[in-house]
Amino acid sequence: MRHLKKFFGAVVAALMVFAMTVTPAFAWNNVDGPNGNGSITINNAEVGHTYKAYQVLELESYNETANAYTYKAANSQWETWLKGQTSYVSVDAQGYVTWVAADDDATVAAFAKAALAYAEANKIAPTATQTATSSTVTFSNLNLGYYLVDTTLGTLCSLNTTTPDVEMIEKNVEPPVKKEVKEDSTGNWGEENTAEIGQTVEFKTTIGAKPGAESYVLHDVMSAGLTLDPDSIEASGLNKGQDAESGDYHVVTTGLSDGCTFEVVFHQSYLDTITTDTDIVVTYDAVVNENAVIAGDGNSNKTQLKFGEDSNYESTWDETKTYTFKVDVVKTDSEKKVLDGAQFKLYDAKTDGNEIALVKVSDGVYRLAKDGETGVEYITTVNGELEIKGFDANTTYYLEETKAPDGYNKLAERVEIAVKDANLEASVSNGVYQSGGVHVENKAGSLLPTTGGMGTTIFYVAGGAIVVAAAGTLVYRKRMENNR
Repeated sequence: MRHLKKFFGAVVAALMVFAMTVTPAFAWNNVDGPNGNGSITINNAEVGHTYKAYQVLELESYNETANAYTYKAANSQWETWLKGQTSYVSVDAQGYVTWVAADDDATVAAFAKAALAYAEANKIAPTATQTATSSTVTFSNLNLGYYLVDTTLGTLCSLNTTTPDVEMIEKNVEPPVKKEVKEDSTGNWGEENTAEIGQTVEFKTTIGAKPGAESYVLHDVMSAGLTLDPDSIEASGLNKGQDAESGDYHVVTTGLSDGCTFEVVFHQSYLDTITTDTDIVVTYDAVVNENAVIAGDGNSNKTQLKFGEDSNYESTWDETKTYTFKVDVVKTDSEKKVLDGAQFKLYDAKTDGNEIALVKVSDGVYRLAKDGETGVEYITTVNGELEIKGFDANTTYYLEETKAPDGYNKLAERVEIAVKDANLEASVSNGVYQSGGVHVENKAGSLLPTTGGMGTTIFYVAGGAIVVAAAGTLVYRKRMENNR
């Protein structure tokens, strides 16, 4: 009867050459002698995570020089399962196990995951269990054999073998999660962007899934200034289901009690197909709304992955910021004293172009309208000032004066508003414009002269006075004559 040379060689090659990173991992202790003198040491263990060792095969004997090993099932439960794994192993009439599959890492990983699934489904108790309190975990006094090692981290150690001990190097880190937002002006993805109120913003979260991925749930929180479009949530290349019973994943947007805006639950049936490092890309959209923070700390969107046994472990939050800005407009006379009474409209071009709808927030304060909102007929100043909120950076608009203050000339052309990457804030003190913002100045008109002048009028007045004086003198003389 052939020993387990082929089986041992295939598995060792896969584990040593490819530094297998799939949970669960297999470890074996190979030396003649009594049972109970084997050990498994896990270095670089993750504190707080639990490690479980299952003995799948017992090592009956081996010849190190010939690189020959004989294995049998550790117990009847494993023997039953192994006999059904004909695509991986062969079990002869005497119970000896031989590896028959390809020796690549993906195949060995699939076999390992199938073994763990069997152990969990059939409630096979682990041979040894430990929760890491330091960077080293050691299982001692083990019977010699081939071991399956599971960890609540959800991914798994690579292996190196010694005789009679096994040393496993935990190479796992928490699955990396990268959150990005798209800047529409460049098409680039990054940690921040700028947008205007009413604009749809694209987000992307990339999960660095590991072989052995377990219980992945993506959590996402949007600030009040962003409105999620729930229909936009997609995991690239995966089949979206309606619930846990369909597809590769499903999305939850209602009934959440943890403060999340939405959650993406990845089904274990899909996670079990991951045999190499795989990026899961989740995309979704949100609209910048009327509650958006203007400049300042921006509008945040953060993401976290919960993973591992029962999703009990979590990645650090990763966050993006979306910024939007405001413009202050100050209306004055030629001496920079503030004026009221002017009316304006906003356009996207120097001439002609489209009128930009604006919604009144309060007296003298307006914002860009969202889709479906009707803007005001015009905007006007209060104490010479008005504020317009919700601009994207690197945009240019034009303010047209449709009515000037009484007694002042209306502007002949539109005033440019060039928004960069900050608020355009103005300073006004005691009713006089100081600096900043967009300064709009009106010239006062003057009273034009009338025809006729005062020259003719004064002669009319003087002539009238002489006539009155002459009449009075005549009356006086007649009275004097009568008295005689």
